[in-house]
Amino acid sequence: MKKYLLLFIHIFFVFNGWMFAQQDPQSSMYFFNPMFYNPGYAGSRGSVNLTAIHRSQWVGIEGAPMTQFLSFHMPFQRQNMGVGLNVSHDRIGSRVNTAIYANYAYHIRLNKKEDKIALGIKGGIDLYQYDFSDLNVTDPTDPNYYTSFSQALPNFGLGAYFFGKRYYIGLSVPRLLEPGINSLAASTALLKRHYFFMAGYAFKINSVIDLKPSVFVKVVENAPMTIDANLSLYLFQRFWIGGMYRFHESAGVNFCYQHKDIFSIGYAFDYPFNDMRFNNFGSHEIMLAFDFRTKKRAYLSPRYF
Repeated sequence: MKKYLLLFIHIFFVFNGWMFAQQDPQSSMYFFNPMFYNPGYAGSRGSVNLTAIHRSQWVGIEGAPMTQFLSFHMPFQRQNMGVGLNVSHDRIGSRVNTAIYANYAYHIRLNKKEDKIALGIKGGIDLYQYDFSDLNVTDPTDPNYYTSFSQALPNFGLGAYFFGKRYYIGLSVPRLLEPGINSLAASTALLKRHYFFMAGYAFKINSVIDLKPSVFVKVVENAPMTIDANLSLYLFQRFWIGGMYRFHESAGVNFCYQHKDIFSIGYAFDYPFNDMRFNNFGSHEIMLAFDFRTKKRAYLSPRYF
């Protein structure tokens, strides 16, 4: 029986992306929560921001990923610095990861047009929990049947975020350390270092329409590069309507309503077109964000980003 359980663990780690694949939670609404991937984003909106996102991936598959994101950030010192906090809770199969990270960014004003570059650092901890007691086994006397274990792994990351009123470019490494995860197979699966690149631009079409293309690139050793491309229309400074394409994996749509730069509510749906397309009902995300302005109406990065 033990060899079957170890085989399951091996397959589980491969499916989850622990062995040389994407290990960070996936999100189709990444452009509403950039600080999760890049600490340089902290404080860049010029307001106190609170954002929450829930993602249910591959609905209909038992044990499929389910993730919640919560972020808070704000500027201080006359908009020259930003601080923030990220909390995420990611469950897939028998594995749960809760990550808590603090972010700090220093903003450097480059010209009178308010173009800035922000250099950010983040530090925190990943709490991993594994519980295999719910597995279906034929031998309940197997000593591994009731096995569960947890592990706390501290880490830190860096990011640079270059932005203006209508564009942004970011490059980051959210976790620089590559610690090991202990498994029942008495081996170590390394958390691999991930590299993220993001960019976007808002083109003014006319007085009521803006067009915003964006791209998000994820790179990790020994895994295919992941590219998310999004094209959104911003209508009447209230409504976002967009489409996304994740190369060689999925496509989807997203919608958002924005009320007077105070709060936003959005929804995204994507569906795989690879071999997963016959086994699930797609992935769903909902987003809710609030912006609270500081006393003075300081420069705000436009609500394009």
